[in-house]
Amino acid sequence: MTAIALPMPPPAPPLRRPRHAAVSGVAAAVAEHLDWRAGPVRALFVVSTGLFGLGALLYLWLWAFVPREAGDAHATRRVPVAVILLAAAGVCGLLTLPYLFEATAYGYVSPIIPAMLVAITTFAVSAGVWSSLVDRADPARGPRHVAVVRTIATGLLAATAVTSIQASPGSSAGPLLALLALAALLGIAFVWSSSWIQRFRELQIARIAGIREEQRAAMAAHLHDSVLQTLALIQNRAGASSEAGRLARAQERELRAWLYDGDTPADSDLATDLRDYGSALELDYSAAVTVVATGASTERATGEVAAAAREAMLNAARHAGGEVSVYIEGSVGAVDVYVRDRGEGFDLDAVPDDRLGVRESIIGRMRRAGGSAVVTQGATGGTEVHIRHPSRQEAPRA
Repeated sequence: MTAIALPMPPPAPPLRRPRHAAVSGVAAAVAEHLDWRAGPVRALFVVSTGLFGLGALLYLWLWAFVPREAGDAHATRRVPVAVILLAAAGVCGLLTLPYLFEATAYGYVSPIIPAMLVAITTFAVSAGVWSSLVDRADPARGPRHVAVVRTIATGLLAATAVTSIQASPGSSAGPLLALLALAALLGIAFVWSSSWIQRFRELQIARIAGIREEQRAAMAAHLHDSVLQTLALIQNRAGASSEAGRLARAQERELRAWLYDGDTPADSDLATDLRDYGSALELDYSAAVTVVATGASTERATGEVAAAAREAMLNAARHAGGEVSVYIEGSVGAVDVYVRDRGEGFDLDAVPDDRLGVRESIIGRMRRAGGSAVVTQGATGGTEVHIRHPSRQEAPRA
């Protein structure tokens, strides 16, 4: 008898919490991993919480250790947890009012009053902490929502403290009510503690940055008076196109970047990319590349403008050599890049058709990207390549 090979079931998807969830994404992650619906999984967590809190502990454990799905989007939550907690605190406060009237009229403090005050304190503090730690990073809510929730939670906790103090004299539950008043006041401090911690961290970071800046300024002054001046002297004596001049210029730029860029992370913007590319060209060709950027531009190093500008810089360094100037002008509407050299120049119409470097890598690339590229003769000789890429507002319509 021949064995029949049964098809293997597909592997279960990895346990990953979604970035758009109801509360935390734990139930949705478990449901997707087990190929269940999210509703029964949530009900199972709720029911098992009655078994000595096992469901709640398992939920918190999964929330802490199950990673989120890959992506750059911020996590969002459909359920307004902080608002629900504040509403629960308000309902407990309303249920406590009849017993407070009874305590005021007859001097009898019902055991329900301390229980309700504990519930109000717990819900209010939980709402404030949730808004500070979770809702602040949620794009659907933000700092304004956090401020409102904190203010309401503070009001509820203050009312709880006042109620506990007023009901404690002459009552058998006086010590307990005094402890509840103290707990409410501590809850107010706990609700606002995240802001204080954040301000303290900002002050510490600013202090450390100031110390580092002072040390870097002292080191920069010393190196500027010694090493950088020596490198500049080598460039002037050796010439811009000599091997010694190129090496001295590369070392000078690397040293200046280390000194003056500080702890700023390297960003892949257009100006930074073209400066790095120009430094690499100086090591391979007899050229001195100068990159100047003005204005504000959101163009990145991975865009078509950077690719076309790199091609123009390569052509200038390879065929013209000498001094190559790159000028980047950014604005809200567009970004312009000018690449100029001091070579003999050339006529674009005279270039053979099989030479596609300028036609396709620069002009064609920018035309396909919705921009433009123009190759002209410089005012003082040489070649100038003008690359322009408009923003979406100025982009030509089809």
